[in-house]
Amino acid sequence: MGLAPAFFNAPLLQGDGKEARNLLLYIHVPFCRSKCHYCAFHSQVFNQVTFAWYLKTLLAEIELWGKRLKSPSIGTIFFGGGTPSLIPPFQLEMIMDALRKNFTFTKGMEITLEANPDSANDLSYFQALNSMGINRLSLGFQSLDDRNLVELGRPHSARQAAEAYFFARKAGFNNISIDLIWGLPNQKVKDWNNELRAVVKLKPEHISCYGLSIEPDTVFGKREQAMDLVLPPDGEQARMFIYGAEFLESMGYIQYEISNFARMGFISRHNQGYWDRLDYLGLGPSAVSTIGARRFTNPLYMDEYDAAVRGGYAGEDYEELTDEIKVQELVMLSLRTSKGLKLSDYKELTGTDLTKEKKSIINALYKNGLCRMSGGFLRLTKNGMLVSNSILQSLAFD
Repeated sequence: MGLAPAFFNAPLLQGDGKEARNLLLYIHVPFCRSKCHYCAFHSQVFNQVTFAWYLKTLLAEIELWGKRLKSPSIGTIFFGGGTPSLIPPFQLEMIMDALRKNFTFTKGMEITLEANPDSANDLSYFQALNSMGINRLSLGFQSLDDRNLVELGRPHSARQAAEAYFFARKAGFNNISIDLIWGLPNQKVKDWNNELRAVVKLKPEHISCYGLSIEPDTVFGKREQAMDLVLPPDGEQARMFIYGAEFLESMGYIQYEISNFARMGFISRHNQGYWDRLDYLGLGPSAVSTIGARRFTNPLYMDEYDAAVRGGYAGEDYEELTDEIKVQELVMLSLRTSKGLKLSDYKELTGTDLTKEKKSIINALYKNGLCRMSGGFLRLTKNGMLVSNSILQSLAFD
């Protein structure tokens, strides 16, 4: 499979230069039944021929990285997409077997699979996932209102979503996350609150609530250009975010990151690893990796991805992360979390005091109730999280 670059013979490093405890492993599954109207992620329509090609290349890539990194310890695995639940269980088992053979699994590790209700829709499927060691599910509901699901281009109904959840529970899953989207066309605050109440009744361990983002070259992006998309006014969206977060916290879900809520002990360890800037390895087309101070991205298309893996040069076209980029990412990732930015970490990286360097900005944010400081951490309030993009821009780049 080719010789490993000298860099990959070095000890596995974390983003801060210290040896990593465990690597985060992400596997991108670029297949869907159909493209949702809001989705800008890399995916294609599922067919058996292309999937067989993908699977063969993925297994080769797993072996390649296992050798390069000398069977590193991994603390989490995340199957994302696309729609990983389109993979039949026997082929998922092939992937899991290859991972066990080429990487070192840590005790009690978190293994998540994203599943859509249209493809993960019977008890035997969830039983198969459970038996092969997958212990966390991320169910892509997006909504429990059939009108919204049609608007979003989702290939399932609200009833199918609920059924998938109950099948997963019956199969023995005790760590389930549900994905929702707010700020949908023509949506009102009361509609969003009703969605949250319906989901909370199911009692999932984790809920992800993403504000709708209109991306270019999507169905919604084209409709927006044609002025054929009526989104809620900014004030209505602000109330959805604030009231929704307050409701979920009143029901025992801690907002540990802008879009993520969890019962005690059920935060996503994989996603938390990203926000803590741990090393991660991405496998599959378009997957991104950051190891030590280097970041690289797999080719988007299957022929180029296959050539890179077969030729043994996957990961050789990398970007060196400068100190400036590391500081920007420290600020942007840390302030997305409820824990916030540890000011001593900023000083260690830069040699400067953020509160002095950005004094006027921080004072303005504080006076407007957008941030607070305590225990050596700078944190955004809920109102601050609502306008986090502009705040992060001003603190990390201006």
